[in-house]
Amino acid sequence: MTKFRKIGILSSGGDAPGMNAAIRAVVRKALDESVEVMGILGGYAGLISNQIIPMSPRSVSNIIERGGTVLYSNRCPEFKTEEGMAKAIETCRAHEIDALVALGGDGTFRGATDLTNHGVPTIGIPCTIDNDITATDYTIGFDSAMNTTMKMIDCLRDTCESHARCNVVEVMGRDCGQIALNTALASGAVAAVIPEIPFDEAEMLARIKHLASVGKRGFLVIVSEGVRTPDGQKYGEVLKVKIHDVAGVETRFARFAHVVRGGVPTLRDRLIATQMGVEAVELLLQGKSNLVICERNGVIRPLDINYALIADRYYKGKLQEGDLDHFSKEEVLSMNVLAEKRRADLAHLYEMVKATSK
Repeated sequence: MTKFRKIGILSSGGDAPGMNAAIRAVVRKALDESVEVMGILGGYAGLISNQIIPMSPRSVSNIIERGGTVLYSNRCPEFKTEEGMAKAIETCRAHEIDALVALGGDGTFRGATDLTNHGVPTIGIPCTIDNDITATDYTIGFDSAMNTTMKMIDCLRDTCESHARCNVVEVMGRDCGQIALNTALASGAVAAVIPEIPFDEAEMLARIKHLASVGKRGFLVIVSEGVRTPDGQKYGEVLKVKIHDVAGVETRFARFAHVVRGGVPTLRDRLIATQMGVEAVELLLQGKSNLVICERNGVIRPLDINYALIADRYYKGKLQEGDLDHFSKEEVLSMNVLAEKRRADLAHLYEMVKATSK
């Protein structure tokens, strides 16, 4: 006998390719287990305003290959208030929703944690192109975003080589440099500039000047959107001018922006989204909740949602007073291990970009 007879599913925050594959997996698996599913339109805002629809197998037909989210998404400041939370809980009660599955990034998980702590069992599935959820090695949408970014960088490479130019490319990722770092390595860029690691601007300018003098024609510099100058300017646009003026190479600037959030999800994103969606339902059937579905060392596994939230703050240096009070010394130590591993992995990739950009 299942503990949950009816579940709700929502997507919140920025959309990510693969969200629809996860929605499909949750709906189909739950219905196959005789658990009703209610779709919540527009994320937490839809939960507050009672935008609820029943989901059937046909509701999710032919969506596995589509980007975006068929449940739509929204930012919802009201949900952060006690009044908003009360409305959301009342909607769950009115529809007899026993538990929720929430798809999204760190903001979504903060909301899911709040619901959990207010008595609405919730399981989170990490969907964000930024790959910036510390508790999981991989988030749905990351591979698709990198592949879209890569295709556009390859197009720029052609014109860079033809005209002996440099292109400074700004890519999405907020304060996480993983898209920039990975695509820089895969594209043979001369440098990657990310928020997590100090950047030696003078060394890079000198290297570009030298490489141009010995015959290299095309240059690519990949900059994460979260990098800014001390006075708050977007660094990519500033760096473009410096490369032109100091290194003497004609330089253009490109911002791919939200293009990389859309498009057809890759096989990897469809596969992991499906695995995570099925895992979320299986855990609910076991009477378990208050979890985030993670991929760690290639294995799909759950993690306590409160732990995941605080581990993320720990890594990002955003701990608030009292955040660690409810965790054991061993759990805090494990957060530190997670953070150090993530930093070490980034540093290793960063050194690879430098080593292969000569």
